[in-house]
Amino acid sequence: MPQQSRRSFVKNSALASAVFAAPASLRGATSPNDKIGACVVGVNGRGGSHIQAWLGDSRTEIVAIVDVDEDVGNRRCSAIEQKQGTRPQLYTDMRKAFENDAVDIVSTATPNHWHALTGIWAMQAGKDAYVEKPVCHNVHEGTAMIAASRKYGRMCQVGTQCRSSRACIEAVQFLQEGGIGECNFARGLCYKRRKSIGALGGYDIPSNVNFDLWSGPAQYTDPKLTRQRFHYDWHWQRLYGNGDLGNQGPHQTDVARWGLGIDTHPNTILTYGGRLGYQAERKDPNYVDAGDTGNTEVSIYDYGNKCIVFETRGLDVSDSADEELNKLFQSTRGNKIGVVFYGSEGYLVQRTYSHCIAYDKDMNVIREFKGGDNHFGNFLDAVESRNREDLNADVREGHLSAAISHLGNISFYMGEDNRVGVEDLRSAVKDIRSLDDNLKTVERTIAHLEQNKVDLETYPVSLGPLLKFDPEKEVFTNNSAANAYLTREYRAPYICPKAADV
Repeated sequence: MPQQSRRSFVKNSALASAVFAAPASLRGATSPNDKIGACVVGVNGRGGSHIQAWLGDSRTEIVAIVDVDEDVGNRRCSAIEQKQGTRPQLYTDMRKAFENDAVDIVSTATPNHWHALTGIWAMQAGKDAYVEKPVCHNVHEGTAMIAASRKYGRMCQVGTQCRSSRACIEAVQFLQEGGIGECNFARGLCYKRRKSIGALGGYDIPSNVNFDLWSGPAQYTDPKLTRQRFHYDWHWQRLYGNGDLGNQGPHQTDVARWGLGIDTHPNTILTYGGRLGYQAERKDPNYVDAGDTGNTEVSIYDYGNKCIVFETRGLDVSDSADEELNKLFQSTRGNKIGVVFYGSEGYLVQRTYSHCIAYDKDMNVIREFKGGDNHFGNFLDAVESRNREDLNADVREGHLSAAISHLGNISFYMGEDNRVGVEDLRSAVKDIRSLDDNLKTVERTIAHLEQNKVDLETYPVSLGPLLKFDPEKEVFTNNSAANAYLTREYRAPYICPKAADV
């Protein structure tokens, strides 16, 4: 890049476009090279993919690593040093890392409860942010992230990689050009085996983890955890995670919303399901799993003239009796993770992040779409251009898709104690406004549970309330108690600001 380094260009362009007092990172800091300084927050699991992405792009150098588990952080720093020749600085507190003038961009793969505050703090410090899905733990956090991105002039990309997938981009274009006729309904699937995370109990927190920093905005539960495995299994505890509806869901609901051209929140939401089947697996009728999110959920989202249904199945899916879905996914066995679009002239199926198939009404293949993504590279392109329109998954897109999961979970949580028999469930859903055949979906769900030996008389399904939502005001209009779930009680000093206060 002539006249100025890439790093200087990024900083100077950001300074010119942002309407805020320049933080330390934009006041004349220099780098020993032209590279964009990257900081990765949360590196035990998905954070490893962030590290590989920045190591694999010639535009970036990893200058900082943040992890509350110092053992994990040091291992990552040593591995990075071997590959890039310089060792990043290790922090346990991200706030200290964000004061580092060498940091230009922050990417985060923390547990869900930290996503929004990490992104907001990074953007307030003058850094561009790449935030894993779901971009927020609740609806109001997502709105605050959009406000921060706009106020501070920062690029904020969400880790919904399908937005950069060539297969998905071409398939959505085909769909929107009428490739399967008129299409107003999509079904997202997470048929993915999730075993019990162990019995509910009191377990020691790993001694090498700063649990105050790990807990951050969430309630502090020291001195004991309620789950056996510290890392990853937080996904299935609502204090920190959002279950598979909020873990896998934002990928598929994002594709569904994108393909249907939906640019708002749903008008009504209803979820039924439960955390079911582990008693039968353990052959212990009194067994209580440590998770408190649904492992079986069906969520119905009505947008007026369009509809999305998302189905979560966490029990055994090794042999499916769903004939239509078996044909569309070309498999009777194993996980089914993707989206089915139902058109007047056929179907479009997203089978993987890099493979989509279009069928006619007789389920003959009419077209296939293949090709992967470089979602991290797309983020860097926008960091350099300073043009938010260059982002394939801007924070607003991530917010709308994450909110689908949050709204579905709210209906589930509010109906958790409303256990209903099969006949009552059938009666409750048959008159719900939806473009899906709700009864058929119920029957498939019941068949799946019975196949997994769930005694539905002893352990009945929970039925959530039908919630009406104002997409503009982001509040429920028929259930004031549900509005409490749109945010959370924060723990000082880890308070996620409201949109008006970022």
